[in-house]
Amino acid sequence: MSTPPTVLVADDDRAIRTVLTQALGRNGYQVRATGHALTLWRWVEEGEGDLVITDVMMPDDNGLDLLPRMKRIRPDLRVVVMSAQSTLMTAVKAAQRGAFEYLPKPFDLKELLAVVDRALAAPAPIADAEAEPRDGEEKLPLIGRSPAMQEIYRTIARLTTTDLTVMVNGESGTGKELVARALHDYGRRRNGPFVAINMAAIPRELIESELFGHERGAFTGAHNRSLGRFEQAAGGTLFLDEIGDMPPEAQTRLLRVLQEGEFTSVGGRTPIRANVRIVAATHRDLRQAIRAGIFREDLFYRLNVVPIRLPPLRERPEDIGPLARHFLDRARDAGLPAKTLDPGAIDALRGYRWPGNVRELENLMRRLAALTPQEIIGADVIAAEFSDPGPAPVQASETPGGETLASAVERHLRALLAGSTDGMPTRDIYDQVLAEVERPLIRMTLAATRGNQIKAAAILGLNRNTLRKKIRDLEIPVVRGIG
Repeated sequence: MSTPPTVLVADDDRAIRTVLTQALGRNGYQVRATGHALTLWRWVEEGEGDLVITDVMMPDDNGLDLLPRMKRIRPDLRVVVMSAQSTLMTAVKAAQRGAFEYLPKPFDLKELLAVVDRALAAPAPIADAEAEPRDGEEKLPLIGRSPAMQEIYRTIARLTTTDLTVMVNGESGTGKELVARALHDYGRRRNGPFVAINMAAIPRELIESELFGHERGAFTGAHNRSLGRFEQAAGGTLFLDEIGDMPPEAQTRLLRVLQEGEFTSVGGRTPIRANVRIVAATHRDLRQAIRAGIFREDLFYRLNVVPIRLPPLRERPEDIGPLARHFLDRARDAGLPAKTLDPGAIDALRGYRWPGNVRELENLMRRLAALTPQEIIGADVIAAEFSDPGPAPVQASETPGGETLASAVERHLRALLAGSTDGMPTRDIYDQVLAEVERPLIRMTLAATRGNQIKAAAILGLNRNTLRKKIRDLEIPVVRGIG
């Protein structure tokens, strides 16, 4: 009869050691538990244990610092790291120092037991000689300790040792570029350039030149050879923001580059190797765009190798307080007066729906730092900000007769779909319906802001460049001071 695997547990909290010892014992494992890192190190050095579960902070050493030493003498030893310091940097350090898995505290016991089973069943790990990321605990690109953000941290940590293509999906203002930068800054290509391009901000006729560059004389006005973003990002990361706004012809070119790993500049003949990691982002539902025929399905699957959904701020209210304090600290560092939030202000912030997400919260904190006379901001100040019709959340609309906007749209769509030729509905209604809704929405929002596009973009929850592109495409006249 084979000997059951031995799990070494290191945590200075006696209650946690007891819970883990009992749970692992019920699952058939032998357990040795300690509250000291040096004891754990001695056990590992003596060849004991098939798996280690260790906390980061212990009275005599740091579990993360111990991890590389354990992997050096026992490269096949699986290590699961736990920590109450549930930040992106903790997850990244754990992954890049060889941890099998990272679990933030408080952890789910069933999940931990599943991780133990999976770790002991996994094949022997392959040593990774990649250098560790630069320390930067005080400059974390992403803030938040909610369960949703913890899962994102763990995903980013796993991806730092690969060059897999990533698709980040999230509403405007959720921080999609911050995720892309974290993947770059803590990944293998961190010593290369990070190049971002917003597909919604570039005229259709210039997208291919922007991406792939052009040769001298390739078109009127091309007086010199110009490097495209693929060449500029060589050895690093290319961030394709608002990929859902890429026109069909550029989608075809991009797909070919992803398939073949090389491209030619506009007007060029010599293939150039595409030495970049691709991170794409969009606020659109690309599967719906595929069904509508405006986004290529084959390109979607090339880009959506690892999908990351960035939750809107309203889905992680526990992160609002830390984020608000972080933005006030940044405002102070930028020379604005130091401000703090009292508990009532935090509660008021949590009660708002944040249509503009993290970007809207950051703008509000900067405004309060600059304009609020008192040093401690209370709930009354926050309530006054939200009573302003500018940033107020959009409520469900009703017509004078009491009909909701949704029912009115359904009524008009029903009539539109009823009109048919040979029993088939009118074709290409997706873009038609969107344009009919978008045009009055943007036009009336601009009228409400007296033509101020910055305010209109904030109210709509759109990127300013995206709004400008829509104004141009929908041919909406903009006059300052209207209304």
